[in-house]
Amino acid sequence: MTKKVVLVTGGTGLVGNGIRIAHERDPRDDETFVFLSSKDADLTDKESTRKVFEKHRPTHVIHLAAKVGGLYGNMRANLEFFRINMTINDNVLSLCHEYKVEKVVSCLSTCIFPDKTTYPIDETMVHNGPPHTSNYGYSYAKRMIDVLNKGYNQQYGCKFTSVIPTNVFGPHDNFNLEESHVIPGLVHKLHTCTTQNKPFTVWGTGKARRQFIYSVDLARLFLWVM
Repeated sequence: MTKKVVLVTGGTGLVGNGIRIAHERDPRDDETFVFLSSKDADLTDKESTRKVFEKHRPTHVIHLAAKVGGLYGNMRANLEFFRINMTINDNVLSLCHEYKVEKVVSCLSTCIFPDKTTYPIDETMVHNGPPHTSNYGYSYAKRMIDVLNKGYNQQYGCKFTSVIPTNVFGPHDNFNLEESHVIPGLVHKLHTCTTQNKPFTVWGTGKARRQFIYSVDLARLFLWVM
């Protein structure tokens, strides 16, 4: 029996911890998981990334690593979000090809969809128009994973695919108001208003509709796709 070595980039983040929990609940004898953190390698540096591939020789990769942030962070540094994420994605996927990884499953984001669109949306609509201007740097970088997947498949026959989750929440979330997403941000605000007797303020008109998925449920879907 050939043992699978599953390398998880961004392994200590929200979704990475969800995959760790899901794997620990249902371990398989023929699989070894390696969860990478930023301390293990600088994925913006190709040689640092190469050392990780050389060390672990993964047969499968779940690519979650990214520079992420909330609304304020994105609006302040769209160029930085674009450049860093483009570099990470190019390094990881090119080395997956070089080291003959059997399958790669990357994590995209719903923000890659066009700002002006019709509903319901599906994966065929990703490139139908520009994303929202607030986080275009991160959005376009994530979109380009879809382009890279297609290119590696057409040119080399690589099994590179991706998952587009909706808003994720769960254990090990980021509750910093400057960087958090919707649910952890609301939890932080609720904690502040109840402990400091301050008003609870929610942004927006209340008319927007959002979808959420629990990180461990998303992790089970990642493992199913892989």
